[in-house]
Amino acid sequence: MIQLYNKRSGEPIGAISEVQLKYLIDHLEEESSQDQDYAITPMTLAYFEQAGADPDLVELLRGALGTKDEIVIVWLKP
Repeated sequence: MIQLYNKRSGEPIGAISEVQLKYLIDHLEEESSQDQDYAITPMTLAYFEQAGADPDLVELLRGALGTKDEIVIVWLKP
């Protein structure tokens, strides 16, 4: 499993599968091939829902976002 963290606070968000990570990589902008962080906003989550993202992934990210306007997540493989 891949672990997601809040990049700014270092707090763990939760674990995602390889399939869910591939979804993030395929649907979010990366600044380089080494990039492992993404900005998540309410608009991002709405896009994911419309695009048919895994509901568990959307809920995990929604919980991490909470009432904030944006959260930057980072993923790490064990």
